[in-house]
Amino acid sequence: MSQRTNPDPAAGIDSPAKLAALLEEHDYLADEGLATAAFLALRMGRPLFLEGEAGVGKTELAKTLAAILDATLIRLQCYEGLDAAQALYDWDFARQLLHLKAAEAAGATDVKALEGEIYDRRFLVARPLLRALETRPCVLLVDEIDRADDEFEAFLLEVLSDFTISVPELGTIRAQTPPVVVLTSNRTREVHEALKRRCLYHWIEHPSFEHEVAILLRRLPACTEELAAEVAGAAGRLREADLVKPPGVAETLDWAEALLTLGAARLDPGLAAVTLGALLKYREDQETVRRGGLLGDGLAARTGGGGGRA
Repeated sequence: MSQRTNPDPAAGIDSPAKLAALLEEHDYLADEGLATAAFLALRMGRPLFLEGEAGVGKTELAKTLAAILDATLIRLQCYEGLDAAQALYDWDFARQLLHLKAAEAAGATDVKALEGEIYDRRFLVARPLLRALETRPCVLLVDEIDRADDEFEAFLLEVLSDFTISVPELGTIRAQTPPVVVLTSNRTREVHEALKRRCLYHWIEHPSFEHEVAILLRRLPACTEELAAEVAGAAGRLREADLVKPPGVAETLDWAEALLTLGAARLDPGLAAVTLGALLKYREDQETVRRGGLLGDGLAARTGGGGGRA
């Protein structure tokens, strides 16, 4: 078990404003609503459930919280068909078999004793959920829970209710200090109410124009204010277009970095056209932008982006 000395790594975080300041120190700019939700999750010991479009900073928040708390980040990436065994633990059958063969070669004949040996803790392979219960301090990121099946969602709810796992051969394993839990969803389907009730909930909007400019300037020090304003304005305009996948903050940062790599000091339409793949990841969206003439002056129009965070 990985263990550190401080039993409460969030003890010094006494207000949402303090947490927001710490997040900013790690280049994550959170608005008041998100900082408050994250603060309450830390202080109340409740999982934080984050929903929003892809690329708005849900996963990045969990990573930044881990850095602030000096905690191990353990990520469980969800997908269709994920089951409890893949998330909890598995037995290392190859090592168990080698142990049996070695014992037989040494002349061991006590079957019951051998059975006890092969189901020893050293042969147990801990998957993300078990590792999260055994690691202190820890931030457990359950990423894209909406991609998992209903059965796994129900199982996860049970684990989050008491932070214990039963291993029939070994007994019950309980977290001495529950991990900080962040669940994310892109809302490809609705997550069950029972799981949401267990959590504190926050919807992350696309950032406002001013907020996105601040993010670009913070994350990309070489970016000029003019380029940041033009890129943020263009991204906000494209989010209002009829696209398969509107750009998130992650794509905006990629686009600005691509432009900077090519030596751009402002958003030139020609450079915008050849770097569009950093911003839009669907061919249909790129064609929509080109056919609509959005690569002209309108692409660089300064416009508000949306709700308000990074």
